[in-house]
Amino acid sequence: MTTPYSPGRRAVLAAGVGSFALLAAGCDARGPLFASAGSGGHVFQGLTMGSSYTVKIATPGIAAAALAAAQHAVANALADVVGRMSHYDPDSEVSRLNRQPLGVPLDVSAPTRRVFEIAQAVRAASEGAFEVAVGQAVDEWGFGPSTRARHVLPSPSVRELQRLHLDGALVLDPAAGTLTRHAPVLANLSGIAKGFGVDQAAQALDRLNVSDYMIEVGGEIRTRGRNAEGQSWRLAIERPDAMPQRALHVLPLSGKSLATSGDYRNYFMHLGRRYSHEIDPRTAEPVHHALASVSVVADDCMHADAWSTALFVLGPERGLMAATRHGLAAYFVVRQEDGTFLERQSPAFAALGGHTVA
Repeated sequence: MTTPYSPGRRAVLAAGVGSFALLAAGCDARGPLFASAGSGGHVFQGLTMGSSYTVKIATPGIAAAALAAAQHAVANALADVVGRMSHYDPDSEVSRLNRQPLGVPLDVSAPTRRVFEIAQAVRAASEGAFEVAVGQAVDEWGFGPSTRARHVLPSPSVRELQRLHLDGALVLDPAAGTLTRHAPVLANLSGIAKGFGVDQAAQALDRLNVSDYMIEVGGEIRTRGRNAEGQSWRLAIERPDAMPQRALHVLPLSGKSLATSGDYRNYFMHLGRRYSHEIDPRTAEPVHHALASVSVVADDCMHADAWSTALFVLGPERGLMAATRHGLAAYFVVRQEDGTFLERQSPAFAALGGHTVA
């Protein structure tokens, strides 16, 4: 899914760490979103991608007209991503792809191709732990756009879903600018599109020469410059299952992005087992391990978003090994049998200089 508070993958809650912070939480939550302007800066908010977004601008002396232009640019950038990549919007490119006859290429826009290219790269690097063609499994388990109730699927249904997730089921041809389904899979970009949306909103602010900002969309965050106190933005990763929400780890960020995936917002219980919305594409079932959340820091939010999902699917041991191998800044929160949490950090994350909250 950082502390995400929103429908869909992530949820975010603004928390009082310094002048402004976002509490980054596990994925797929519904809850309040609010911002504190602190001693300076400007905040605007809106709705997008089935969630909320918050933008904090700390650029000194910014004029009212420039703020209005920034608000308009961010809203337009996010609406453009929704129009291309939402699997809830029947007119989006992704929805049209999911209706396209098998074997018939569909022309898609450059932004959509870019997202699928990065998705394929993360899929290969994570050995299949990240997969955008997992939409049918997400839907069958009751976490997708259909009206299906959440329930445990019988083994024959799971095996049928597993057979869909083969190499070549969904093919991108960058030269032709097309996507082709060769099996009845459904694309679902919820593990990467929100991060891409954050990046597009950030680029919109960059074009307006806004130099100090923090953008959050449903728990995915991108920062640039400094906060109103002239310091790095300070973001808080949420303690899983805490009610009311509170921080577990705080880190300073400037010019970086943060995304979190977790299992404690969007799930159901059956016979003592937690079934979360995070589907392992290799098994076509919800993940089953002790990992509660994974947070990833990257240069752009799209990569942070996709990798937080992939590492969560891989689990506490294999996920940490993959993060270390690929040089990813990743923070893992693992459930213990006594109800406490164990924190694990990749070397790149430890170098960021954050600290655990007592």
